Amino acid sequence: MRQLQGMDASFVALETRNSPMHIGSLLIYNPRTAPGGFVRFKDVLSFFESRMQLSRTMRQRLVKVPFDLDYPYWIEDPDFDLEYHVRHVALPKPGDWRQLCIQAARVFARPLDLTRPPWEFTLIEGLDNIPGIDPGCYAMVTKVHHSAIDGMSGVDLMEALHTLTADAPPPSQPDTWKPERIPTNAELLGKSYFNAVTNPMKQLEVAAKAAPGLAKAIKGLAAKEFKVSGEMLAPRTRFNKVISTARVVEGRSVPLADIKAIRALDPGCKVNDVFLAIIGGAMRKYLLAKDDLPDKTLTAMAPISVRSDTERGDMGNQVAAMIAPLGTHLADPAQRLAYVHSQTTNSKAMTDAIGARNMTEMSKVSPALFMALGAQLYTRLGLANRVGPPFTTVVTNVPGPPVPIYSCGAQLESMMGLLCLNDGLGLGHVVQSYCEEATIAFTACREIMPDPEFYAQCIQDSFEELRDAAAAALAGTGVQAKDTARPVKSATRKPAKRKPAAATATKRAKAPAKKAAAKKSPAKRTGSNKTPAARKAPTAKKAKP
Repeated sequence: MRQLQGMDASFVALETRNSPMHIGSLLIYNPRTAPGGFVRFKDVLSFFESRMQLSRTMRQRLVKVPFDLDYPYWIEDPDFDLEYHVRHVALPKPGDWRQLCIQAARVFARPLDLTRPPWEFTLIEGLDNIPGIDPGCYAMVTKVHHSAIDGMSGVDLMEALHTLTADAPPPSQPDTWKPERIPTNAELLGKSYFNAVTNPMKQLEVAAKAAPGLAKAIKGLAAKEFKVSGEMLAPRTRFNKVISTARVVEGRSVPLADIKAIRALDPGCKVNDVFLAIIGGAMRKYLLAKDDLPDKTLTAMAPISVRSDTERGDMGNQVAAMIAPLGTHLADPAQRLAYVHSQTTNSKAMTDAIGARNMTEMSKVSPALFMALGAQLYTRLGLANRVGPPFTTVVTNVPGPPVPIYSCGAQLESMMGLLCLNDGLGLGHVVQSYCEEATIAFTACREIMPDPEFYAQCIQDSFEELRDAAAAALAGTGVQAKDTARPVKSATRKPAKRKPAAATATKRAKAPAKKAAAKKSPAKRTGSNKTPAARKAPTAKKAKP
């Protein structure tokens, strides 16, 4: 039995019917590499069962302390049932990208049963009409409670359930797992009393460790190594209010080579700065089309992993955070990128001064009862509609495997991250890399964003503006990009003209041959925008139930 820490427990406290606190992915697999060219549902169950010992997350469940007097505990579930956690559905005809996104959003919107190990995987067949995806491919929607994993430990879980080759043998290490007895309420209350007595000492210890960081931060502020400005305070937007139970998910994939080329627009900027600038441009376009763009820049909370090498594979969260202004008040994409770079540099200096690890440690000694009561009051009183948001959105960057991986012998074609939402946060983004592509995906409340296809197109347009600005700068033409926010009606285009996250980035409308040749970027001429999902492969047989 092992007790949760402060940040992990906060995700349990924040759990409501409208705000299920799990994260996950939408994964697409091609069974052409599997034995016989197909994968059966029972093959998936057997594959997962053979690899349970590689992840601590899979067979542990939560046990809550009565009246939330202390943090919950993890125990090895004595009633673990693999078939409860792995589900199987199929899309109706025609099985296109929009139907897949709708089905994924419905699955992801449902809360997990916290009396069982908090995860579910849902296999989805019938992907027969998605550009760039072979008929017969199948998808999997993963859901894991945020109290169990963060982005980096989620990558470890992915590694546990995948192999580097299609024909890799089962793990050789023995499965020594043993279930545990569920503790009684009296036992849990006894532990909570002991922790209540010792917690003030823990708080003093954490405060002593944090004191040098705070002193360093004050010194750095006085020396103007960084500054605290009003640009870090987010304005109120349509995304920052009480949310509903419904969700939408969408995304776009872009070549990593183009992302790296865009960095040349502002020397010294990081790949993460490019993604933040793309998302800032997309949010600008979306809100301009709604005539709802604030004059002040929107901001993003960007999680920072502080997980050490010795903590790889551990459950729970080891993250701090920084606030990153997105430059939504700037129309020019190159200026927006330079602005984002300068602001993230400032935020990183502030975070480094305080100590990202110290920020994480301080969260571990917050009183559990006050945390639970505060979360419940925030929701029940609808405070998200009354108080200003600490940030506009979340942008989390999760590095994925740089080489193809396989599950049950089926090759993973693409991956798209999914994020939990709560009152005051109606839109969140996950940037995830895999092989030669990066996917910018988002999860949103359906009432706040009823037109996810339009916002996905805004992401695409924002990326293309930065890509073209970088190509123009490289060519020395000095072309000035224009703000090209599309009207809301552009979201009603036929699905066949949209490229999914699993496919190549959306092509532009056709132009006369001479003009098209002049406008094409070097990446498009060389074909480097081909993503793994868009590569032509032999037609696979359909996955059998």
